[in-house]
Amino acid sequence: MENQTTNFIDLASTTEFDYGDSAPCSGTEEKHFAAQLLPPLYSLVVIFGLTGNLLVVLILVKYKRLKSMTDIYLLNLAISDLLFVFSLPFWAYYAAHDWIFGDALCKMLSGVYLLGFYSGIFFIILLTLDRYLAIVHAVFALKARTVTYGLLTSTVTWAVALFASVPGIIFHRTQKENSRYTCSVHYPSDTTINWKNFLILKMNILGLIVPMIIMIFSYSQILKTLLRCKNEKKQKAVRLIFMIMIFYFIFWTPFHISSFLHTFQNSLFHTNCDIKGQLEKAIQVTETVSMIHCCINPVIYAFVGEKFRKYLYAFFRKHVAAHLCKKCPNLYHEKLERVNSAFTPSTAEHDISTGL
Repeated sequence: MENQTTNFIDLASTTEFDYGDSAPCSGTEEKHFAAQLLPPLYSLVVIFGLTGNLLVVLILVKYKRLKSMTDIYLLNLAISDLLFVFSLPFWAYYAAHDWIFGDALCKMLSGVYLLGFYSGIFFIILLTLDRYLAIVHAVFALKARTVTYGLLTSTVTWAVALFASVPGIIFHRTQKENSRYTCSVHYPSDTTINWKNFLILKMNILGLIVPMIIMIFSYSQILKTLLRCKNEKKQKAVRLIFMIMIFYFIFWTPFHISSFLHTFQNSLFHTNCDIKGQLEKAIQVTETVSMIHCCINPVIYAFVGEKFRKYLYAFFRKHVAAHLCKKCPNLYHEKLERVNSAFTPSTAEHDISTGL
């Protein structure tokens, strides 16, 4: 029987596999490793991910006012990261203790976790396609890249992400094991479908293969177009979304590879307890690294998005520094007016293209 830490890895991981299949290896060392590693790291991810993405939502809604399709997608991406972060405190507690939150929350939080994962990569794909249309098919983009279409495609994207997350709701449930309650995946044994293999392949395809194909195609076409026109504004417009896409692959690819190797280890190579233990540790480490990704997008906006930095600076001067320095309130209003005046007709096209 698995202990509470192993079941946590099973639930929290988007691979939806059951480490109990690895018996007769005890896995005690791996479980202790997870209990020590995950709670503090998840707590840090919650703090920085929550703060950063709430600031992104604030800037987009209060200052940007969602004026373009790109703004809509960036807002939804931040909401996806917030969903992801929302579930982490429960898994952080579960890593060191048993499951005390009941069956309903077990199903709901596993679904929320997966919904944040799938919606996040889907909106990164939409942002990439948005760059592709804006640069390669600029004339068509004038009609297609509207706020209305952005809201419509976002609604469809959330529906698809929810559908992809349904197995996480159906197959997870609480169970009492060795006097402790667990929240883990339980696949039906009376079906001809190997659900574990199917779901890991679905995650690898939707989370890695499809976005990589779209990225390679889109940015190869974008690069050809930019080399022909050599437009500096368009190059800056591509930079932000390209960085978001690249960092997604940097943080998530190791976990996709580890989860694939773990699920199909018996078919790929001869295994023993040492190999199984190393694969389980690899999943624990790479999954933790992948979760840090939800803190990265706000950092990318701050370093790459010039207008985002200006809006963020104005916000802190007006709402944060104002409470710390009562002698200079006029400076806050003056800075905010300068930032707002930066959005002129000559810069409007660049602002809409870059999103931030």
